[in-house]
Amino acid sequence: MNPIQAARAAGQQVWLDNLSRSLIQSGELARHIEAGVAGVTTNPAIFHKAIAEGQDYRPALDAMSGENLSAEQRYERLVIEDVQRACDVIRPVFDESRGDAGYVSLEVSPALADDEAGTVAAARRLRAAVARDNLLVKIPATAAGVRAIETLTGEGVSINVTLMFSLAHVDAVAGAYQRGLDKLAVAGGDLSRVRSVASVFLSRWDSLIDKQLDDIGTPEALALRGKAGVALARQAYQHYLARFHGAGFAALAAKGARPQSMLWASTGTKNPAYSDLMYVEPLIGPETVNTLPDATLAAFADHGKVTPGSVTADVEAAAAHIAALAALGLDMNQLGERLQADGLSQFAVAFGKLLELTA
Repeated sequence: MNPIQAARAAGQQVWLDNLSRSLIQSGELARHIEAGVAGVTTNPAIFHKAIAEGQDYRPALDAMSGENLSAEQRYERLVIEDVQRACDVIRPVFDESRGDAGYVSLEVSPALADDEAGTVAAARRLRAAVARDNLLVKIPATAAGVRAIETLTGEGVSINVTLMFSLAHVDAVAGAYQRGLDKLAVAGGDLSRVRSVASVFLSRWDSLIDKQLDDIGTPEALALRGKAGVALARQAYQHYLARFHGAGFAALAAKGARPQSMLWASTGTKNPAYSDLMYVEPLIGPETVNTLPDATLAAFADHGKVTPGSVTADVEAAAAHIAALAALGLDMNQLGERLQADGLSQFAVAFGKLLELTA
């Protein structure tokens, strides 16, 4: 059993944080799936890289040159085809897991981050265009996004909530998912057909916190470096357990509703002084997902060690670490808003460059 399969046996799905036409056409995606990869995530930066660095999209772009399409319409036509094909390749995983795994994610435009109605309309449109049961529409955990998530969940839409950076985001998103399921139940919908994952971004935390701890410079501050992302994830998982395995979710679970899985995102290590698997090995546990960029997936497959339930280890230490940061003036909820705004800005820039390629 390879590490990817061992993680699955311990309850965690490993997904690939990448997609391109060449990945599908070369058979590489199929080989990843054979090795145990159970899902695919995408974002504007991933698609920008795919279209900018290869010629795989040139024939399709040339074919659209005579049509009266906007740059965004051209982009969507390209990526919808990729997502459809990826959904089809991974469909056996979806079927074998009865809809628990085997998903591909596609993000709404970053320009809609603060537009509730626009997000709802875009999610409906993308879902209809892809027309695959194993699609997850990606929506950011902004205030407008959270309201859209409640509405769309109430319509039976499966969602990957992205750009979550704090426990406040975790709780707001979980609440929206639960309220949406309540609405779907009242409408007589099939709750078992709804899947949702909540993506908490990790490496960006340590990049930000470590710099601030370096600036403080005391021995006590320096001893806290490199631990914020894992501590946050472990606390988030405790919030997940309390909500989705507590009495408050029991009635929905009895109607077939699935818990909203915690997904660990931004799991490529940024600091070369740290372990290349620092956001993987400590965060394995039941009903979790970890989406890995290519290099981190390769590292995990090569030398990953799987300790079942590692995400529940040292939960008291995780809480103490967050408290120690707060004592130094580093508020995780406040900084989480800053990181989310930065993430939205980065995705918007990538999306703008992407549209330049398809204009």
